[in-house]
Amino acid sequence: MSPAAVSTSKWDAGDYARVGAFVAQLGGAALDLLDPKAGERILDVGCGEGTLTKKIIERGATVLGIDNSPEMIAAARANGIDAVLMAAEDIPFTSEFDAAFSNATLHWVLEKEQAARAIFRAVKPDGRFAGEMGGEGNLAKLREALDDELIIRGYAPPVEASNWYASPEEFAAVYEAAGFREVDARLIERPTPIEHGVAAWVTTFRKGWLDRAGVPEEERAEIGAAVADGVGSNIADYVRLRFIMRKPT
Repeated sequence: MSPAAVSTSKWDAGDYARVGAFVAQLGGAALDLLDPKAGERILDVGCGEGTLTKKIIERGATVLGIDNSPEMIAAARANGIDAVLMAAEDIPFTSEFDAAFSNATLHWVLEKEQAARAIFRAVKPDGRFAGEMGGEGNLAKLREALDDELIIRGYAPPVEASNWYASPEEFAAVYEAAGFREVDARLIERPTPIEHGVAAWVTTFRKGWLDRAGVPEEERAEIGAAVADGVGSNIADYVRLRFIMRKPT
């Protein structure tokens, strides 16, 4: 739900809870794919403020949440979640979890091979890893509109990507190399209405991009409004990559 490894911004947990509530709501299908069972111990990679973590707990599992955002960890703990500050690539556990779960996080993890190996180590033999992330083509229109607006205003968009929006083939290759088998990864086009509007999405979800482009805080709301005008709707062109895989016995 928030960056769990190489961070591109400092997240404001209050803004995320207000503007980004839809992210957890749309993660329900990935949670169903995980199908947590009572008594299982599950690792939530990128737990954010803990909305989906609580839903896993409600199904009877014990959950440890990790996130590399101090703001998100504080919010998760305030929600009663057992959560620790940790990047995905630094997960130190060995065969401690029946399953791992991740929603809207792995596209922030640029140390993807290291993270895949760490998640593989963390789950028990025959353990599973299920979740969802941004996939190939995710937010292409919105990202292009933002970069165009930055260039118009004299800012240079960052050269290096802040996200890994993988194809199913790319994703499977990384996780199979880490040792997982039976990798099922598929793209799902999901145009999503943004309740608080595209302008708020820009200032919340692309905060790190604006940080790296050197945009002063006082200009960001205006840039967000201009991007919203250019896009002409409050629909975000989300493309998700939903996955499940298993660690061999």
